[in-house]
Amino acid sequence: MNTLDIISVNIWQIIISLCNLTILFLMFKRFLFKPVKKMIADREALAQKKLDEARDEMQKASDERLKWESRMLQAEEEAGDIVKKATIKADKQSKIIIKTAKERADSIVDQARFEAELEYKNSASEMKHEIIDLSSMLAGKMLNREINEEDHKELINDFIDQIGQNR
Repeated sequence: MNTLDIISVNIWQIIISLCNLTILFLMFKRFLFKPVKKMIADREALAQKKLDEARDEMQKASDERLKWESRMLQAEEEAGDIVKKATIKADKQSKIIIKTAKERADSIVDQARFEAELEYKNSASEMKHEIIDLSSMLAGKMLNREINEEDHKELINDFIDQIGQNR
């Protein structure tokens, strides 16, 4: 029967073991599970707080990025407008400069034509007088003063006028 004593079931020992197990469970629950659960909850709350802060910062950063992008687009538009205005102004100035240069050139050409015409008339008049003088001297020598000098000048002037009209 020795073997039966070893295999036997002792109810009191089972009850005491169950009581010990219950006491250990309650002690673990009170001193271990509750603080651990509290610590986990605190860490979870801290992690959630950090996550919310990070989302807020990302939203702020996104808003700032959009704001800067709109400012950059606005700056590019303003730069384009400035370039267009400068181009238009430069075109206007170049047209004014070209117009002024053409007017000056036309004025210079007109002045040169006027001076050339005046010089031509003066030289023609001088040549006419020289021809008259030379022809009167020549005619006077040839005719030995048969015709008076005024009649001779009148004949020569008529001759020169006829030559001028033929041109």
